[in-house]
Amino acid sequence: MHTYVPAAGFEMQVALRRGGTVSAGVALAAGHQAGRSPIVVLAPGAGSARQHPSLADVQNGLAAAGWTTVTFNFPYREAGRRIPDPRPILERCWEAVLDAVQADARLAPSWIAIGGRSMGGRIASHVAAAGAPVKGLVFLGFPLHPAGRPGVERAAHLAAISVPMLFVQGTRDALADPALMSTVLAGLPRSTLLAIEDADHSFRVPRRSGRSEQDVRREIVAAVASWLGRLGHV
Repeated sequence: MHTYVPAAGFEMQVALRRGGTVSAGVALAAGHQAGRSPIVVLAPGAGSARQHPSLADVQNGLAAAGWTTVTFNFPYREAGRRIPDPRPILERCWEAVLDAVQADARLAPSWIAIGGRSMGGRIASHVAAAGAPVKGLVFLGFPLHPAGRPGVERAAHLAAISVPMLFVQGTRDALADPALMSTVLAGLPRSTLLAIEDADHSFRVPRRSGRSEQDVRREIVAAVASWLGRLGHV
């Protein structure tokens, strides 16, 4: 799949509450109407930026499917660092981005869904659990536990989230044991699981699967777009 270049889009600079800015990119869906269209906001995983194909292809694919989608960098990546900031800084960045999206007259969303790749989605879940006004969450590889250290502590706050959640998880994800993930989701009645067969945490699949990374990304985009469509009627 070639990276889709949206017919319309723009860059934003988001002011952080304690100084500094981070960049955000907006891929506008065809027919986007400020004040009437929903917005999807996705954050990158640890150590990567919003331009990484694992996120950029999903953003552009969702825009092509009719969903205006915003991605952004966390402060450490904006500064060129690879080690993530402490969680409070990441959460404040999320909050600033949500404020900026709601305030931008070109967007003015009718509702917002948030999430992202790995750590970006996990931090979004903390923001939602704290009461951010969002309609749903999309996790592209929720990092349930560190590799080699299975546990469910990172999911303890998810029960505080009252909105629907979509978990897109690879069945070979070293950061989310499938059995543990099933146990967690069993206690979350508004959760939906999309299991990507043979995929690892980065949604890479072995050659024997007969699928490419681009095939998997198309599968993810189609499923997320369909889920968002149902979310709009909730």
